[in-house]
Amino acid sequence: MIDLHLVRDDSRRVKAALARRGIPPEEVDAIARLDGKHRAALARQETLRAQVKRLSREVGDRRRAGDADGAATLADESRRVGEEEREAAQEVDRLAADLRGLLLVMPNLPAEDAPDGAGPEDNVILRHWWPGWERGTAEPVPGEHQRVPHWDVGGSLGILDMPRGARLAGSMFPLYRGDGARLLRALTSLALSRHADAYEEIRPPTLVLTETMVSTGHLPKFADEAYHIERDDLWAIPTAEVPLTSMHRGEILEEADLPVRLTAVSQCFRREAGAAGRDTRGLLRVHEFEKVELFAYATPAQAGALHADILARAEGLLRVLALPYRVVDLCTGDLGTSSARTFDLEVYAPGSDRWLEVSSVSWFGDYQARRANVRFRPAAGGPPVFVHTLNGSALAWSRVWAALVEWGRQPDGSVRLPDVLSPWFGPEPTIGPR
Repeated sequence: MIDLHLVRDDSRRVKAALARRGIPPEEVDAIARLDGKHRAALARQETLRAQVKRLSREVGDRRRAGDADGAATLADESRRVGEEEREAAQEVDRLAADLRGLLLVMPNLPAEDAPDGAGPEDNVILRHWWPGWERGTAEPVPGEHQRVPHWDVGGSLGILDMPRGARLAGSMFPLYRGDGARLLRALTSLALSRHADAYEEIRPPTLVLTETMVSTGHLPKFADEAYHIERDDLWAIPTAEVPLTSMHRGEILEEADLPVRLTAVSQCFRREAGAAGRDTRGLLRVHEFEKVELFAYATPAQAGALHADILARAEGLLRVLALPYRVVDLCTGDLGTSSARTFDLEVYAPGSDRWLEVSSVSWFGDYQARRANVRFRPAAGGPPVFVHTLNGSALAWSRVWAALVEWGRQPDGSVRLPDVLSPWFGPEPTIGPR
């Protein structure tokens, strides 16, 4: 969540920053007013508590002095003030809950260098890459045999079975078979091995507590997009970012131990509630998919280099997989709620004829750390400071799988995979008919 002290001390700056995201200044004013009421109620509660303590001491003094009537009168007054203090405490709790509710749905302040814009149409394409780009090779033009959508390729080769997935779990739950399933396993192994030099591998739970979802900003705002197991009050994670962000929830780290770099593979679950009738064929939008995530806790000074490192690792995977892609700098109107700056990686899929987002690499500042209460103790001394969090997909496999199958399709209907996947598919990695 945003820094409440910043709202108090420099509301003009907060309003200007959030205006870039389309947030009207009245919403900031509402937070400031509620904060004022909460602080006033807290001061009143503390005053009443002090009165109760003073009266209790005076009751004891009167009793020791033998003044029973005076002690009784003061005891009645103490009970009356005590009841006021309890009512004041309830008011403090109510206002605190209301204030937290407003803060939990207020988006992060965008980074100063994030491009301005109202929505996806204003995002900035920073660069393109394709195999041979460094040597000046022209951008590849897909052949007709590559303009077949992956759901048809996968069906004909027996490696993607959407009808049986739907039979088991409903629409938009894919079922991979044979070499299709092996391709997912190969991609995960490839990615984890490439990140092992600097990122500790974690295997987090797939189901998490409500507080864990709140820490990343997925709750309460995006509850309709998540799968909730009401009986146990657990949530199926939409990304490994969720449990990784809370690994050190409520802790104070040492600056010498930062940055903390983590990577995890997990199943990811999303309702895609707003996707009805839109890009729902094949693997374009699915309710369950596998993803390798990169995550870091960092000091503010370390955050920029880590953001660049996560982006470079995601790009590096796309390059060894020989997939043409572009890097998109998200404008303020398209940033995720928790993000201050995000770069998306989009792969072109010739059969689907779409640019498919396969990674979002984001810097959150201290927005998530405030929700999760993760701080670090500065080496130079002073009070603990909130860490910065960063994360990125490296990579999300369903759409990468789709793009590999479409780009790799040969005139005879088989699929030639990148050489980097030879350890799993042999010296000339190919998927042929079953």
